Formats: sequence, C-alpha cells, structure tokens
Amino acid sequence: MLEQLLIIGCGNLLRGDDAVGPVLVRRLLELGLPPGVGVADAGTSGMDVAFRMRGIDTVILVDAACTGAEPGTIYAVPGSVVEQLPPLTGINLHAFRWDHALAFGRWLLKDAYPRSVQVYLIEGTDFTIGAPLSPAVAARMEDLAQHLSRNPWQPYLGHRIVDEDRDNGELAA
Repeated sequence: MLEQLLIIGCGNLLRGDDAVGPVLVRRLLELGLPPGVGVADAGTSGMDVAFRMRGIDTVILVDAACTGAEPGTIYAVPGSVVEQLPPLTGINLHAFRWDHALAFGRWLLKDAYPRSVQVYLIEGTDFTIGAPLSPAVAARMEDLAQHLSRNPWQPYLGHRIVDEDRDNGELAA
C-alpha cells in the first residue's frame, strides 16, 4: 500500500533533546504503524524533508523546540505557519532547516505538495552533545508516539496550539 501519511522526525541524535524527532521515528517502528503510514528520519537535513514528502497526502513533522517553556511542552503548529525561506544571501545546505524545506517544497512540488502538514514541536531542556533525552521530553515523546502509532490522522490532544498571530521563529531548536 502506498503511503498516504508520512511522519518525519527531525533533529540531531548527538544533541540531547534535539534528538526527539529521530528517536520518535525509531519508537514508531518498534510500535508499528497503521497501513498507509510511513516514517522517515530526516536528521538535520532540511532538503531531505522537501523531497521525501513528494506526493504524500498528509505529513507530520516532529522536532525539538527551545522557547523557555516547561520541558516536554508540545506545540501543534500548522505547516503553513512555519513555512519560511532563508535569506537568499549566504544560503547553504547546512543552514537549510525543515521549516525552509516546507516553503521550498511548496514551490518545488506544486501539486505534489502534501494537502496537509502538521508540525509537533516538543520543548527541550538539554541540548548538550552526548546527552540522552531528558526525562520530561522522553515522556512526552512516548505519549506522542503511542498516539501516532494508533491513529495518526487524529490530532494529538494535550498540546499548545500555535497560530499565525505568534512569532514562530522562536520555536525551532
């Protein structure tokens, strides 16, 4: 069966809570997924996000956030709110994040761009190189993974909703 929904985990496995996206993908593979649902570990490569979502109906991105909120807080952000292209001067692939990839993907993929993009950001507390996920982030990641493994088409409850009135540049870790 072709993928209809794709869950993409973003982040750096070597930086503590920043690893929450890739760790969630691994956990989902352990738990199992409904038919038509796939996962991808995009790591820190925003460009991979743009190409991986081609032709997928619904995309869910999961990454860490660093806003100063309570560790483990989950933000639900519509993809359209965080789509932003980096400044064209000085652009390089090392600075091309998933939020840039959403804007790039919308431009590049046109009709093959997902109908729906949802982003879940989990507030981290420790981004130290070599650190494991902090207990609060690990617990919320597990809660989100359990939900996504059962019914990823339903919104995850227990999160803060971010809308277009908020300055969303501060959310990505």
